Amino acid sequence: MKVLLVDDEQKFALMLAKRLSLRGFQTDVFFAGEQALKAIDEEGRRYAVGLLDVKMPGIGGIELGRRIKALDPAMKIVFLTGHGSDMDYQVGASEADGYLPKPMKIEDLIDTLNRLKDEG
Repeated sequence: MKVLLVDDEQKFALMLAKRLSLRGFQTDVFFAGEQALKAIDEEGRRYAVGLLDVKMPGIGGIELGRRIKALDPAMKIVFLTGHGSDMDYQVGASEADGYLPKPMKIEDLIDTLNRLKDEG
């Protein structure tokens, strides 16, 4: 399964990508929403799931999720947050296929990814 991971916390993102790779997920990492949109829109990259940090400079995760869905409606979106507000949760949970707090247990993330894979 191809996974897009967008998070401005570079150490966290790289470690998470490594952990996902060890479990058989092919993960591309971007540290800004603009980079991810370019990869999808201009380079034509496709992913089964996007893991998006809610709070990032520039394009935040919720807006990024909306833009990604406009480009690739089939992509599943999971929001990750370490400090989202109640409003972020309400909006994110209603617009996404998953919403996980950081730090998350890797097992919870894997369970979410496998559930989304099974849903097709």
